[in-house]
Amino acid sequence: MGAIASKGQLRMSLLRWAVVTVPLVLLLGFASGRTAPAGSDNIWYQALAKPAQTPPDWAFPVAWTTIYILMGVALAIVLNARGARGRALATGLFMLGFALSLGWMPLFFGAHRVTAAIGLIAAMVVVGIATTIAFARVRTIAAWLMVPYLVWISFAGVLTWSIDRMNPDAETLVPSARTSQML
Repeated sequence: MGAIASKGQLRMSLLRWAVVTVPLVLLLGFASGRTAPAGSDNIWYQALAKPAQTPPDWAFPVAWTTIYILMGVALAIVLNARGARGRALATGLFMLGFALSLGWMPLFFGAHRVTAAIGLIAAMVVVGIATTIAFARVRTIAAWLMVPYLVWISFAGVLTWSIDRMNPDAETLVPSARTSQML
């Protein structure tokens, strides 16, 4: 008796998942980024002393777009692994970590809560590591696709911590954004 599905059918199934997950992750990430002005568009952020290793403003959307695409593909790979042990746990951890990630921009750039943003990034790193381990148990390639996310949020955590140390009064520099940039 032959296989339940051919290699071509399995590839098409993965492609169908990716057509949903990649745009969804990108859309939600973009929406989170539009909740408050960021970078040079944010008066509060401009007023902060920043560490020398702070990337230029253009690097953030490029990095996040790339990372969100990789995350969407990783999720598609895990979702496509029907019957794999740990698939539900891996998916749940991804959703939790992604929800945490979506909250960082409004917390840091909108509410100017630098210390809370450090705590949120710490939670993102812990859940991101757990997600990557869970993904590895389902499909190794999915775990590798999560590595750039882990590196980037670790770097963002160091930057946020440095900003907090350099700006002890950061939360009171400029009033927080009261409106969304969604429209």
